[in-house]
Amino acid sequence: MKARNRFLFVFVAITLSSCSEEPFYEKAYSFENKEWKQDHKLKFEVDIKDLDKEYDFILSFRTTTDYKYNNLWFFLKTEAPDGSKSREPFEVKISNPDGAWIGTKTGSIVETPLVFARRKLPFKGKYKFVIEQGITESKVDEILDVVFTVDYAK
Repeated sequence: MKARNRFLFVFVAITLSSCSEEPFYEKAYSFENKEWKQDHKLKFEVDIKDLDKEYDFILSFRTTTDYKYNNLWFFLKTEAPDGSKSREPFEVKISNPDGAWIGTKTGSIVETPLVFARRKLPFKGKYKFVIEQGITESKVDEILDVVFTVDYAK
């Protein structure tokens, strides 16, 4: 019985300590008046030192329940340490066609992540990421913030 309790204690301690680990990189942009204007570019710079590891890249979009679209388009511009560049469009599904939220809803806030899991990078050094909203209007309303997180893949 004592061995079982000791095992349970160790399991709970490991689980709790792993929940409190800080991500490798995390930065948030909050929007004034809940408006993401078309000319407001979100910039992130991540220094990759270990090419043997895989990384999880997570973009979390927090909107209010008053967000009027079921998706959000954006462009992700990437510049690698060797100077190579790319620009790709992405769509984040915020709600289903019936209006049900896809992300996690807490009160009047909906958090919807877009995960790029288990990515290996080809070069050591600083990667620059720029996120631009990609809709045809001059601004997107009811966007609270965008959080960019990079962590070691688990």
